[in-house]
Amino acid sequence: MENINQLIKQLGLESSLTLEEIPNIDLYMDQVIQLFENKFAESKRNDEEKVLTKTMINNYAKGKLIFPIKNKKYSKEHLILISLIYQLKGALSINDIKILLDGVNKKIIKEDINLDSFYNSYLNLTSKNVGDFKMDLQDRESEVKDAMVDVAPYLEQVLMISSLVHMSNLYRKAAERLIDQIPIEKEEKRQR
Repeated sequence: MENINQLIKQLGLESSLTLEEIPNIDLYMDQVIQLFENKFAESKRNDEEKVLTKTMINNYAKGKLIFPIKNKKYSKEHLILISLIYQLKGALSINDIKILLDGVNKKIIKEDINLDSFYNSYLNLTSKNVGDFKMDLQDRESEVKDAMVDVAPYLEQVLMISSLVHMSNLYRKAAERLIDQIPIEKEEKRQR
């Protein structure tokens, strides 16, 4: 198995779009894509992978994951939402993300949220999560090595991957159950 510390360095775990990096002026779609591509380039699995595309952004807008765009420009608030969607889409369905962010979008429109404070809290939690993840990954590697004495490295790797996927599924299932507890408006229906 590859050295866990090398793996951690390759993951780009510290990549987050901070408030300081979000311009205070509205951006056109191409500028938004460029900002995200530059910021999250090292977290991509390979060079062909796209962080964000016009189609993705249009689907977020059409699916009402973000509040309406004005004059084909995206505000700081839109960029914060797109950043959240970028992180959420790896584990949740688009419908679950819509349910999750619906209240946030409504609060933004009503100007009933300190979005900067909310986003900073999110960034602080993700930073702590990265630290916890690094420690857990190293512990999990030790557990796999202890469980698999004198076994081919390939089988050790299979066990490690299986363990990581299982943990990911447990966290995703917990998140989905929490989403199911979010009240939704009567005209909306949960789609599964």
